[in-house]
Amino acid sequence: MSTSDERVLDNPARAALTGPHAHFAERRGRVLRYPVDVSPWLALPDGPDADDWADVATLAGPGAEITLFGCRGQIPDDWEITLDMDGVQMLDDGLAAAPDPEAVPLGPADVPEMLDLVARTRPGPFLPRTVELGPYLGIRRGGVLIAMAGERLHPPGWTEISAVCTDPSARGEGLASRLILAVAHGIRERGETPFLHTGAGNTTAIRLYESLGFRLRRTTAFLAARAPEHLTQTRSVGVS
Repeated sequence: MSTSDERVLDNPARAALTGPHAHFAERRGRVLRYPVDVSPWLALPDGPDADDWADVATLAGPGAEITLFGCRGQIPDDWEITLDMDGVQMLDDGLAAAPDPEAVPLGPADVPEMLDLVARTRPGPFLPRTVELGPYLGIRRGGVLIAMAGERLHPPGWTEISAVCTDPSARGEGLASRLILAVAHGIRERGETPFLHTGAGNTTAIRLYESLGFRLRRTTAFLAARAPEHLTQTRSVGVS
């Protein structure tokens, strides 16, 4: 079981953007986000106030959609909620992590294939620069990418496994499990602990993760909201 401080996982995007992923952070006031071609996640402080939401709106831009993990507090009335989905957060609790002999590293040159696989399988957000967040591994057959998994959020001491997907033609072969364990091996080799998120209704995935050695830490929420088209006056806070 992990000895790392689990509390940083309560607001994992913020912990990442103020920690190992600080070089990605775009900031206005207390609000942080990844570049929009890297990840859709935006990080609010705990208990955001009206000024924080004003900064979110200014940072995102009029009519832009933002994506949040486990948002706490009320969303302003002039924001349109576009997604409100229950999720779960799961932690490594005895994974048999190991490298996989068929897995190959994926990098920027592989992004077109990775985006194509994601479009077919829809594992969750994966954008043109998401590959920069951490190592990705793939399995090819006949030179064609048929499965992949990699790293996303990186709070101190932890790394999230994400973009786990397999082409429909290769499902049932255990490729996702093998890649999860291979990615987890790389995370463990750095002295960090793997974790992941999935939808609370995705019972098939949850059963798979539990069988591999993940345990449920908490329920959470995936929230997306659209900024108002006409922004009200905000604080004069520089963007850095």
